[in-house]
Amino acid sequence: MVNDRLDKFLWVLLLVSVAGLCGVFWMTPSGAGSSRAHSVDKAMEREMAYQARVAFLQRLYTPVTDLREAGKPQEALLKLDELIRRYPGEAHGLILQGELLNHLGSLDRAIESFVRGVRLNGDYVDEKSPLSRRAEIRQLVDRGLRDIRPQARANPDNQSLAAALNAVYYLQGRLAGGCE
Repeated sequence: MVNDRLDKFLWVLLLVSVAGLCGVFWMTPSGAGSSRAHSVDKAMEREMAYQARVAFLQRLYTPVTDLREAGKPQEALLKLDELIRRYPGEAHGLILQGELLNHLGSLDRAIESFVRGVRLNGDYVDEKSPLSRRAEIRQLVDRGLRDIRPQARANPDNQSLAAALNAVYYLQGRLAGGCE
């Protein structure tokens, strides 16, 4: 049966094809595993970068928190203004500014600062984030609803009160899980 050259050639071709298919099937699980490992590596890289960013922010804003803890909120605001100018797209400075302004009793400016910070980085309303300021934002929203809403209703033509109330509603919506 395997007598002529054509038959021998076809048998060799069939064996090479089967060996090639076995090689393809043998390589497929390994390839899928490596893509899973690659995605795990990517997730780990993202987490490490996030942790490095948090550590950088804490180190960067240490002078501000030290001044605040020392009872020097005005000096802390001055240092914070300098850092906000140096890093204009960074939300952490705006959040700290909001906390300081709230401590100093400037509710509308504190709300405005928190809104700007949350719009830049939503991690501040995420309770699982190490940057979370959810409790402070919740207290600010409650105070804003208690103090600003009655004033805005009593003075419907006052645009600054309306803007402050809208900012309070924005923060309230973000706390409730809403997005931009």
